[in-house]
Amino acid sequence: MVLVTVGTVAVLWWFGGSVSDLVLFGAYLGLGVALPGVLLIRVLYPGIRTVAEEIALGLALGYAVEVMVYIAVRAAGVPLLVLAWPIVTYLVFLAVPRLRRRWRSPARARTPIWWSWSLALLFALLVAWSAVVFFRANALTWPDVVMPIYDMPFHLALIGELKHHVLPTVPWIAGEPLYYHWFVYAHLAASSWITGIEPLVLLYRLSMLPMLAAFLIVVAMTGYRVTGSRPAAVLIAAGAIFVGAPSLFVGQNPYPFAWGGLLDNSWNSPSQTFGGLLFAVVILLVVDVVRRRGGIGRWVLLGIFLVAVMGAKAVYLPMLAVGLAAVAVVEMVRRRRLPWPVLTALGMTAACLLFSQLVLFGGVRNGMTFYPLWAMRRSWADMTGRVYTASPPLDSLLGVTLLYCLCWLIALCGILGLLSRPRSLVRSDVVLMVGIGAAGFVPVFLFGHAGHSHFYFLWSACPYLVAVAVFGILILLRRARVSSRATVVAVGAGVLATSLIPALCGVGVPLAAGVPESLVYRPYVVLLLIVVLAAVVLAATMGMIRTWALMTVALSAIGLPACWYAIVSKFAQNGIDKVSVHGRGIVPEIPQGTLIAARWLRDHSLPDDVVATNTHCRWGREKPCDTVLFWLSALSERHVLVEGWGYAPTRRPVSPHPDQTIEQIPFWDKERLRENDGVFYAPSAASMQRLRDRYGVRWLVADERLSPHPMIGQFADLRFHSGAYSIYYVQDNSRP
Repeated sequence: MVLVTVGTVAVLWWFGGSVSDLVLFGAYLGLGVALPGVLLIRVLYPGIRTVAEEIALGLALGYAVEVMVYIAVRAAGVPLLVLAWPIVTYLVFLAVPRLRRRWRSPARARTPIWWSWSLALLFALLVAWSAVVFFRANALTWPDVVMPIYDMPFHLALIGELKHHVLPTVPWIAGEPLYYHWFVYAHLAASSWITGIEPLVLLYRLSMLPMLAAFLIVVAMTGYRVTGSRPAAVLIAAGAIFVGAPSLFVGQNPYPFAWGGLLDNSWNSPSQTFGGLLFAVVILLVVDVVRRRGGIGRWVLLGIFLVAVMGAKAVYLPMLAVGLAAVAVVEMVRRRRLPWPVLTALGMTAACLLFSQLVLFGGVRNGMTFYPLWAMRRSWADMTGRVYTASPPLDSLLGVTLLYCLCWLIALCGILGLLSRPRSLVRSDVVLMVGIGAAGFVPVFLFGHAGHSHFYFLWSACPYLVAVAVFGILILLRRARVSSRATVVAVGAGVLATSLIPALCGVGVPLAAGVPESLVYRPYVVLLLIVVLAAVVLAATMGMIRTWALMTVALSAIGLPACWYAIVSKFAQNGIDKVSVHGRGIVPEIPQGTLIAARWLRDHSLPDDVVATNTHCRWGREKPCDTVLFWLSALSERHVLVEGWGYAPTRRPVSPHPDQTIEQIPFWDKERLRENDGVFYAPSAASMQRLRDRYGVRWLVADERLSPHPMIGQFADLRFHSGAYSIYYVQDNSRP
């Protein structure tokens, strides 16, 4: 642990993290989040565990409590009062005699040395991935900071919003309520208030790594609870990182199935990482509950974490509700009585889910539409290189859907190993995780979203599907009494097949013009032929049960190197070339003075001030206009009347159809947009006064590249100029 911590600090320093920021963040995380959380864990969730496990649980609990406290104190206008919760915790644990002993380290679980090293190496791999793929491509210096991932200003703007406002609104469309899972931004805002570290540094370098480390440890804890095997638990933690439908293609886009596991989303989706950690603890607690290992402390913790997950990520509670409902049904059939602990947990989940959908998310879908097999239609176009149409040929759609199912069946074939011991199929923890996984797959097949956001259900369920798959493999290996040597050979065969089949078949996607689309099936047909041939040979020499076990191990091994090759080759190359992720094309032409102007505005305006700008399109993507632009609201931490509207988590009709591209989405309030742009291109005293009176606009940020009217200065006071930007103050001319 010490070596990995030192190595992580060295990586962060190498990629621009200052020593002062690293020291401040470490002190804040340890003393302000993890330690008070550990003290509470020792009271509410006692048990024999390792130091790393206790810290991981304490860190997760600290995050959850901090967010709730911050929401309250930020709403009261005293954000730094969030420091009261760790201070009060310390005072209580010092003052109450029965709690003083909690300062002493409890009995520790004795684990083999390879266990600690395995988890440490997995985290080191995550740090290396972050450095090679994310840190290298996302600098902390301007203008390199804006280049590759256009989601990052979206997150940065929401951090700025939560720094100054609770309840939050949409910062890039002033006055619009924010119907979104925003708790992670509350945590990042609290971190910025306490440490004084820029939100940009927290988002781009510091905050995600502790969450990832804690996530790996908690998933490993759950894996050990389910399987009773530490090697299996390590495999489950590894699978939580790497699992994905195996790709056997080559070329510029070798992975057409919208893979987006932990690696892909760990940095460009903070809500996924934050929610994933909190949900992992929920699963750990629920496994205890469904096994009737309750206790008032566990129920208190479950309530805290359910509330935290409620606003951390929208996808988790619906899947948990399905999993708990499945457990309740199975338990009632098995035991012929009501499983009250399960029903109680289900009721708590349903209450949080109802509140989140009606209050936090306002009942909006944010672009997700009922559209069966939409993802498969898009994958067909991605693989074949054909122009996307909503209705590809039926045989093509069916073929791609079967291919998609086949790929996930290969990745998770270990689940079928449970059939070798039917009693394991009705275990409450197994039913829970299979239910969560089934709920994760359904949206992929039934819904569509222009940004593939419905895939977050599947990605979020993958760690628990992996847990069941590894458990199934373990059962098979034990029943078949397969030796370690044979298991290693089976893994090697899977890895070898993954390496050879793409090279031998040479199918690159998207297919070149004139190539028959049936070619996309060639690698998988070859794989199936090899599997059938190997199964026949093994069955003749080893028997059915050993054949089943070894073939399951080999197939499970196919997905990992295939995912690694596809993801690393795709994203590392994007990072090297500094090209926009998601295939959006070119390096933006960043206007000179953007950062300086935005920071000046932040320093010379009030948090409630509203800003108007004439920039609505991403730099370098003005024709057609790509409205995914949030840099002014992100860097200035101010509300912008209308900046971009490509992502608009509001009640407004943002994207009525998943086939509609961002460039095709018009702004719904045409009068607001007309009045906003009017002060830049047809300024007058009346238009300025109307913008101030009606929308509360105090500042204008004019992008001079877009040729605003030179007479703006006659109706507003020029306060600052930097590069391509001029900043004006709008006076109140209605007063005598």
